[in-house]
Amino acid sequence: MHPSRSRHPIRSRHPILALRRAAILPAWVRHTDIRFARAFHRHTDLPGVDRGFAHLSHSANRSRLWLVIASVLVVTGRANRHGAVRGVLSLLVASIIANLIGKKVFGGDRPLLKDVPIGRQLKKSPTSPSFPSGHSASAAAFATGVALESPAAGAMIAPLAAAVAYSRLHTGAHWLSDVIGGSLLGVGVALLGKRLLPLEQSALHPQAPVVELPALPDGAGLLMLVNPSSGRRMSVYDPSEDLAAQLPKADIRRLEEGDDIAGIVHAAAGSASPPLSLGIYGGDGSVAAAAHVARSAGMPLLVLPGGSFNHFARTAGIATVDTGLAALRAGTGRRVHVAELSLDDAPPITVLNEASAGVYPAFVAEREKREQRLGKFIAGSIAAVTVLAKARPQQVTVDGRDVRIWSLFVGVGRNASSTLLPLQRTRLYDATLDVRILHVRGRASRFRGMVALAFGQRVSAALERLPFWAGETSGDITVEAYTTDAVRATVRPWPGQPTGFARDGEVALLEPEGPGGAERHSLLRIVPNALDIYSPVRHRD
Repeated sequence: MHPSRSRHPIRSRHPILALRRAAILPAWVRHTDIRFARAFHRHTDLPGVDRGFAHLSHSANRSRLWLVIASVLVVTGRANRHGAVRGVLSLLVASIIANLIGKKVFGGDRPLLKDVPIGRQLKKSPTSPSFPSGHSASAAAFATGVALESPAAGAMIAPLAAAVAYSRLHTGAHWLSDVIGGSLLGVGVALLGKRLLPLEQSALHPQAPVVELPALPDGAGLLMLVNPSSGRRMSVYDPSEDLAAQLPKADIRRLEEGDDIAGIVHAAAGSASPPLSLGIYGGDGSVAAAAHVARSAGMPLLVLPGGSFNHFARTAGIATVDTGLAALRAGTGRRVHVAELSLDDAPPITVLNEASAGVYPAFVAEREKREQRLGKFIAGSIAAVTVLAKARPQQVTVDGRDVRIWSLFVGVGRNASSTLLPLQRTRLYDATLDVRILHVRGRASRFRGMVALAFGQRVSAALERLPFWAGETSGDITVEAYTTDAVRATVRPWPGQPTGFARDGEVALLEPEGPGGAERHSLLRIVPNALDIYSPVRHRD
């Protein structure tokens, strides 16, 4: 068969559509379309190339391709989740404008199939009006929407979006002006949407108030505590020398095993030159301990990320040491909410990210035994199976309700994760506790707990969205999630099983013998405006 002969009946020009296109689109645009199409389709490509672009164009029908990509982005980080939301919203608006408004106003016939090589043609030719290209509008809107929230993800998606738009030319489904017009429409919708609907802003989550803190460009007046062993990494980096070079007048103390942070700070506060600010280099456990002391001493806190996860530092916009030091030199900061955990009659302790009871504390303790030799992922997988395989459910009273659980997690502020493990808060100024309870509901709940503990939030979040990984088992909720401003819990362990509590990655396992074996009473509550931290003020907490 001749390559230019169609396998479909030749698409005839509808006289009304053709007249509308001629009346609305300038003559030079129509002439350019015709000249480009004739020159473009004069050449043939390899059959594999033609089939590839035909399949790509088909995959974008009804935006299926973009919805699949959006579902992947949802489970790969907060910025990507925002990008997925903005991308899909932009796609929907652009598609409505292109198909329900643009095609009715402009319309026009599509290119004649007799002019398109047979190998390039789609199996089913579209019959809707031609201008603008709905595929191009959707592709451009989705890619631009994602890029506005997550530039890295947008950069990876942009070539695919361009390929989809090109496929409409390659298959002869559209004129050049259709593709250009649709692409401009999609980009414009996404940009306008960003201006009218910024996802980061919400009346429910106001930004933490900006406060002026002591500006310490050379470190004079700063008591800087360094915990180089945070995270228990294979290679330990001690930043003391680098910090001394950048902050020559700071009082830098290297923490050793067993050092009392409160004692160090209180001794310095009683000296002839008391510090103006307290700094901490370390992981979330070290940061939480320093935050508690800073609150007691009435000093602002400088957080420098030095642990494995650095959840609080990332929420505060301090991804690197240099970012934190820049805020210290400028004296910029925010006043943030924290939580306080009270165990029995002991004085309350500060919590920045999360507190938990149940199997998680035992899991962390078991993981840390192997972490230095095997790495966090392998050690965590072994610990999850080891702990949950032999663990027994705990009887817990949560705010007056008696329940049997595997674990109780309480995050400070709403968390980015919708799964079992709320570990990183999304806001510094959210007076909410994010509660997740893994109820005992047969074997399924035990397995869910193993997956969540071993593989973390991303894998667990992906599984939560699968139909067979439902949030209900036998009509009962397996993972319960809700928000509140205070949680009161009483834990009753089984004989021979230690009671565990954890907060911000620090574990306290209470052995069953003696006082630790009795039931434990706890109260976690939000304390608003409790801590001043150095932070870049342009960061949206």
